Amino acid sequence: MLYFCLFICFIFIFLFGITRLRIGLLNLSEKKIELWLKRFTKTPLIGMVFGILMTALLQSSSAVMVITVGLVGARILSFPQTIGIILGTNIGTTFTLEFLSFHLSSLCIPFLLIGIIFHLFRDVRMKSISYIFLGLALIFAAMRGFEWLAIPLTQMNFVHFLFTLLHSHLFLALLFGIVLAASIQSSTVTIGMAMSFISAGVFPIETGIAIMLGANIGTCFTGLLASFGAGEEARLTAYTHIWLNVGGALVFYPFITLLAHGCKLLTALPEQQLAHASLLFNVGCSLLVLPFAEKFGKFIMILHGKKS
Repeated sequence: MLYFCLFICFIFIFLFGITRLRIGLLNLSEKKIELWLKRFTKTPLIGMVFGILMTALLQSSSAVMVITVGLVGARILSFPQTIGIILGTNIGTTFTLEFLSFHLSSLCIPFLLIGIIFHLFRDVRMKSISYIFLGLALIFAAMRGFEWLAIPLTQMNFVHFLFTLLHSHLFLALLFGIVLAASIQSSTVTIGMAMSFISAGVFPIETGIAIMLGANIGTCFTGLLASFGAGEEARLTAYTHIWLNVGGALVFYPFITLLAHGCKLLTALPEQQLAHASLLFNVGCSLLVLPFAEKFGKFIMILHGKKS
């Protein structure tokens, strides 16, 4: 029971760290975000590149989606302008996972000290920088905590049964990823935990990929919630994100074993294999849809009944 409570605590530490990091990065760029969104969404390709950069900057596809949905609801952006952004957010969020796949837990204390020192300054920009370092320190600490708890947790009957079930039935692993990411509203945290468990040898890369596919679907619910009451075009933006990730998961699901084999050829480190799988999945989905972005948008409008 103690290990389970510690596991929950590490989830909150990870989420708090992601939030601190996001706030710091957002504070440094918030005045320019709306201007950038309006300027760099003229074509799906430009929108996708901008979506990648924005998501990598804010370290959250959900945050970019919420901002985008809000701007559509305020009629600052139109629905067609958002398609490229959505394609880009899925790629941009993989940068965080690639970064986390390196063993950087030794930086926890230095980053924590730097964050505390910068927090002593009254200047807003200095405090924003302190949030970034504090957030990174908490994220690295949580990742190390997940890895440390992985083996003790599997000794609990319920957790052992759950992981055995996920290992035996990949579709259940996909559903688990959906539910967990939707519950904590973060695919990064969900996949980050899976990376730690894979690193500890709790379950194989194939199970981690299935969880990753589910997490990409589960994170869409944040944008959907933000679209409620924001107007029809905002709702279409949220549906586009859902259909992109659901469609991608359905396409990639039969090839999980092949994707796992390809990632094993790229690196011997299990956690990096999952990070690479996430990158390949999201880049593949976005590049497949990009040439048909306008038709994809029309499909969403027809499917969900946009009024002319």
